[in-house]
Amino acid sequence: MDLPSTPPQHPLHASRTLSQNGVAVPYIRPLPTEDTNWKVAFEPPSEIVLAGSWATKTAVKGKDTSKYEVDVAVAIPSSLVQEKDYLNGRVFQKRAYYLSAIASALVNKNSPLPCDLFFQSTSGDPRYTTLVLRPHESVEGFRKLNVQVRIIPFLPHSPIPLQRLSPSRSNVRTSGQDHDSKEEPTPLYNTALMHMITPKAHLLAIHALKQDVPAFSDALTLLRVWANQRGYGMGSRLCVRGFEGKGMWWASVLDMLIHGEEPQPVAVKKTGTKRKPLGKGLSSYQLFKVALDFFARHDFAEQPVYVKSKDGHRFPPMSYASHEAVFVDSTSSVNLLAGVPLSSLDLLRYDAQATLETLDRSGISEDPFHTVFLQDHRDMFSRFDIVLRVDVSSAVMRNPSAHLVADHGSVYNALIATLTSTLRRGLGNRAKAIAVLHPSSDVRPLSQALPTNPSAIHIGIVLDNEHAFRLVDHGPPAEDQESEQAKRFRDFWGEKAELRRFKDGSITESVVWDVKSVDERTHIPSLVVKHLLRRHLGIGAEDVKTWQTQFDALLKAPESIRSLYEARGAVAGFKAALTAFDALVKQIKSLDDQFPLAILNVSPVSASLRHTEVFVPIAVTPSSRVGIPTTASYLPAMEVIVEFEKSGRWPDDLRAIQKIKLAFFERMATALMAAAKGLQASVVFGEYTARTEIQDEAALDIVTPDGWAFRVRIWHDREATLLDRVINEQSRVPKALRRNITGEEARERQAALEARDVYLRRFIHAPRHHRVIAALSHKFAAFAGTVRLTKRWFASHWLLCSHVSEEAVELLCAHIFLRTGASVTAETMMLPAGVPGTKERGFAQVLKFLEDWDWTKGLVVPLDFSDQDVATADASPSASGTAPWSLVTQFDASGHVWTSSGPNAVVARRITTLAKATWASLAQSDSQDLEVTRLFQHPTEDYDFVAELNPAVLPRYYQSVEADPSIWAAKAQYANAGLANSTSSVLPGFDPAAALFRDLTRVYEDTALLFYDVMGGAQVGGVWQPSLKNARPFRVLGGYSSLPVSKDGSRNKEKEQGLVVLNHLAPSIEMKRIGSGLITGIVSKID
Repeated sequence: MDLPSTPPQHPLHASRTLSQNGVAVPYIRPLPTEDTNWKVAFEPPSEIVLAGSWATKTAVKGKDTSKYEVDVAVAIPSSLVQEKDYLNGRVFQKRAYYLSAIASALVNKNSPLPCDLFFQSTSGDPRYTTLVLRPHESVEGFRKLNVQVRIIPFLPHSPIPLQRLSPSRSNVRTSGQDHDSKEEPTPLYNTALMHMITPKAHLLAIHALKQDVPAFSDALTLLRVWANQRGYGMGSRLCVRGFEGKGMWWASVLDMLIHGEEPQPVAVKKTGTKRKPLGKGLSSYQLFKVALDFFARHDFAEQPVYVKSKDGHRFPPMSYASHEAVFVDSTSSVNLLAGVPLSSLDLLRYDAQATLETLDRSGISEDPFHTVFLQDHRDMFSRFDIVLRVDVSSAVMRNPSAHLVADHGSVYNALIATLTSTLRRGLGNRAKAIAVLHPSSDVRPLSQALPTNPSAIHIGIVLDNEHAFRLVDHGPPAEDQESEQAKRFRDFWGEKAELRRFKDGSITESVVWDVKSVDERTHIPSLVVKHLLRRHLGIGAEDVKTWQTQFDALLKAPESIRSLYEARGAVAGFKAALTAFDALVKQIKSLDDQFPLAILNVSPVSASLRHTEVFVPIAVTPSSRVGIPTTASYLPAMEVIVEFEKSGRWPDDLRAIQKIKLAFFERMATALMAAAKGLQASVVFGEYTARTEIQDEAALDIVTPDGWAFRVRIWHDREATLLDRVINEQSRVPKALRRNITGEEARERQAALEARDVYLRRFIHAPRHHRVIAALSHKFAAFAGTVRLTKRWFASHWLLCSHVSEEAVELLCAHIFLRTGASVTAETMMLPAGVPGTKERGFAQVLKFLEDWDWTKGLVVPLDFSDQDVATADASPSASGTAPWSLVTQFDASGHVWTSSGPNAVVARRITTLAKATWASLAQSDSQDLEVTRLFQHPTEDYDFVAELNPAVLPRYYQSVEADPSIWAAKAQYANAGLANSTSSVLPGFDPAAALFRDLTRVYEDTALLFYDVMGGAQVGGVWQPSLKNARPFRVLGGYSSLPVSKDGSRNKEKEQGLVVLNHLAPSIEMKRIGSGLITGIVSKID
């Protein structure tokens, strides 16, 4: 490199000279002043080395738009560095000028290079500033290689004594430091200085490894790709703090596994044993898996690692005591984990555990390659249980330290280091991992001396659900009030720390988190973070944003409606509903003497009784329902199944059995109303217009005095046998002797098939499903919330119940929790890595699954994980023509019990499209502010027509995502607004909009595909059947209203005469007439 020398000069004068060429000097803080007594100079490099992974052919490209990096190390002549330059950053100042002098020479207008030049500082640390050259697109060779060149100054022969660079030495003299006081070590500063000596040594070490170990290069590539997919590297999206520029560490991990560790003196050895070398014969996959096992098991906070070195390590182990984590490379030069937060290493352990579980769980038919290496795992909401966005632009450390800032290289880095250590200490065992996330450092113009740091960061937390939501953090006991530990506890928690007496009589320093509901209790980790950020960094609550409250609001009634119910003494909650159910069971079983048969069992089959109903059950006494607006008057009925003892006294006729059930219901209603004052009971029939006498349709609606509504059905196992006889009447007759069945017999057989389908789903599968889902709700704290949010999403996009059953949604969510290897029946509290700890993370994982799921191959849901292989062997899930979704369980080998009525192929593709759009909005939250309600707002542009409903008469309208409070607020102004309906009986489960939708679906089944939000939707969307959009020959009883094809010049051929097309106007008019009083208008999207 033929560059002119520059004589020694004052650093400010030197920077002014370079600035004339548009090049700033990236001096570190504290910046040189006029009183500075040292000088800078430039001489051509004494040596140029092609270093880094490009030279050893182990390079791995970073994520997003990152390029391959070619590191060119230029040697600073030893004459430019003095022995005392290790003090107060002087060597870094000289390095900065040397780099700027090279940049100024390269941008010389007389001989411009065909590339753009930038500065870049790894992790935002000015001490690691490099010069980046990006070739122009016109440079053919570089364009194909997709590389950028980094120029890195280094010291091949340092005049600085190495003992001065020990991690335990202090090489920064701050203005406030007392000369007589003990100097605090500067481990990060010393490590940065040691990095100036290592490029050549690291190059030789990696080259030797590659030569000695055949599988090293491929193993390193696997490890780096795995790490990049999880944010442990470079990328324009959010990356895990601490791992930028740590390429040498990944290689050193493999080096340690192959050659072993350096033995430590017994006196300083911490927990853990020396790791034995594995040798050079392992394959790349074996090395990769062993590396993951090391990450998953190793405790970086307690167990330092010293890679085997030829001549031993130059610094004693106690020298590294100031480092949080220690991993010294084989050259004995640097601690490669210096500056990496322990919280980030906790996340690395968690990710390694999750990957190992995936690899161990995969069978012969399942290839984990895509999940492990190709899938991007950086999405926050599916990766972390809690995500917070923190604006640190106004943050100020509570105990600022000039020494801390000097050691970390900048105020920003010192602040983030304080933040991570504070949160890790404060959350303790509430969290398995905490990660600070932000984009990796970007290039900056040569005219900008210091790097720009992001003003906002994201914090991701993986919770330990066993401890995450505890209400109290205990400190030292009262008798240790004056101890140093107690003082530190009070200083750390501030005003939240207080003395408390507990039930066991103990008095301790404690921090109590006051919450009023179960939903608020899930916010405790966020409350801890907000309190600590405010106390230690001066970050107010307005600068910390979480999305939990927005998700919670989707599962609650509007505030005005909740106030209305509370004013009437309403009782709400899943526990309250279960208590009401238990009370009803006792009442029913106490009526044994009223029936000819004993009651064996009363089983719940309602989502409200397994914690998966979207809205929390709420009960208001019938007398207090006066004044509740129509738009909030819906009363859901919780289904219950009553089983009587087996008896030969039941008739052997299906029609007679249904009549006996009616008699039982009448007797039960009379007895219950006589036994419980204020209880209402009435016999109701099914929701189907065309009744059949052999199908179970009758039920008993019960409204308790407290306002809880139940719908009771009777299960008689003899029905299944009788239905099978009707269906297979000639099953034992030889095929040659079977007679032809008549039309009446065919209709009866079809009715029996439908009745058996209802029977199996209602009395066999529903109770089993309820028990398993209830067990999952108790096993996984986040499962019920995940199901509720997912149901809300399906409903808000007009799919729930109308096309996708609630049970199918519950099975999808069960798959998300059980695919990690967790078991429904296991008693252990330890859950596999990857199991969501909050409903927000569970919901995000469901969306991600729906986006990627190939539903044509079906899905096996291991409800009992120990029997997963049996279920898989007994059933090969596949999509059928009538039921594309196949959800196979150990109870349902076909997978179509809950999907036989939907979704069809059109709706299944629609779900995939909606999931992709929703996931895209969720995934972009790291770059733009996220409004959760937008994920649940349904687009109507794709519908052929939309029917507008009158919201004022919809009893579930208050549940709508886009509900307008003015609809019910106007009526609530008048005290007697509800008196007109006060005398009418309460109608459990009555929803006129849902009934209208079922009627329209039945009438126009062959004409249109209809969609509706069952939770308060005020619109019904429709798409005309695609087969009807094309002209077809006219035929009598065609099943739809048609119009002759217009006769224009293009349709005057004789063969095209008599063609008809769908008459869009007629069905719209008919729908409006059918929905008179509910439908206010129909908007057609077709010209």
